[in-house]
Amino acid sequence: SGTPAHTVDLDYDHRHRRHGVLKGVAGVEFLLDLAEATPLREGDGLHLEDGRIIAVQAASEPLAEIRAASVAELMRVAWHLGSRHLPTQLAPDGIQDRILVRRDPVVEEMVAGLGASVSHVEAPFDPEDTAHPAATHRHENTHEHDDRL
Repeated sequence: SGTPAHTVDLDYDHRHRRHGVLKGVAGVEFLLDLAEATPLREGDGLHLEDGRIIAVQAASEPLAEIRAASVAELMRVAWHLGSRHLPTQLAPDGIQDRILVRRDPVVEEMVAGLGASVSHVEAPFDPEDTAHPAATHRHENTHEHDDRL
């Protein structure tokens, strides 16, 4: 909680980590040092030792946008993606629901074979959390990075 002092913009791969130097949008560098690898989500906050909060923002990345002619067809596609354990973002947009996945020619061919349309987009990717109960969000062990070390 609190007002973020800075923002860090990370793609999906870089939002699941335990340790590393991160650089915020405004240039502030800090060391992420968590007890275990933790999935960081859009809107999470990293609390630095000095009290500042760094907001986590999902960076835009190349994605495949999947749409179908009906909700039933889109649900069928979602079932097939889930059976492959693919990170998937359900993204209702008010006009027609869509699913976002990372680009993969094999997956895109499968989806097209199921009758859905696939287009390439650049967008933040914030897929659904895993249903596994061990997935938690606790982000408190961060340190300001000193380039002199």
